[in-house]
Amino acid sequence: MPGELAERVAIVTGGASGIGRATVELFVKEGASVVIADVDVAAGEELAGSLGDTAAVKRTDVTDADDVQDLIDFTVERFGGLHIMFNNAGISSALIRFLDDDLSDFTRVMNINLFGVMVGSQRAARYMAVNGGGSIINNSSIAGITAGPGVVTYRASKAAVIHFSKSIAADLGQYGIRVNCIAPAHIATPITNYDMGPVMRFTQPLRRQGQPEDVANAVLYLASDRSAQVSGVVLPIDGGTTAGPPAGNLKAMAAASKDGEQKES
Repeated sequence: MPGELAERVAIVTGGASGIGRATVELFVKEGASVVIADVDVAAGEELAGSLGDTAAVKRTDVTDADDVQDLIDFTVERFGGLHIMFNNAGISSALIRFLDDDLSDFTRVMNINLFGVMVGSQRAARYMAVNGGGSIINNSSIAGITAGPGVVTYRASKAAVIHFSKSIAADLGQYGIRVNCIAPAHIATPITNYDMGPVMRFTQPLRRQGQPEDVANAVLYLASDRSAQVSGVVLPIDGGTTAGPPAGNLKAMAAASKDGEQKES
């Protein structure tokens, strides 16, 4: 049987590793032709070589609008069209308290995480608008939904991705272009710079470690016809984290409260 993405053409930025790599592999498995857009050409070529003729590599710096346009042109020429754009490339920022942050990485983080998503969406949409529409999926983060200390530039960039995605979903709907956003949390990738164990224990209700493949499955849904009536949404892939803390925390809170009462008495 043909896969869910049979005869579709997709671009995955940051496609050589992590969530991007898992998505490329799943897209190809589901019948799509995929261009792996990444600055790590060697890793991209290794991945494409393992997937056959339906995968290709294009070195792309997502902060360079001309590079992104070359990516679109390459994809259309190589595979005959473009139906799915997954703006996945991203980096983290300094994991330090705000008062100690010199904000020296602000421009680089914003250029990759936000501008890269914006220009990738725009150049893909320009093609899709006159060629039957398509699906754009942008990778945000739980850090763009919930506030917290540390990585403030990263949080700001990912929050901006969410608002941007909703805005262009409203703008592009008339062309048959759907725009959605994913918000992963606690997924082990090359940019993860914290110990996920204790964070998961105190913030994630589901007791399992999320994998890049879990995120890829969500991206597949948003790329496929199963989500034909879905646009402008933010889909957390976070083990329930945004719903609230795990029930186990109640025991710790109750114990702390009881201990406080005993001390007061």
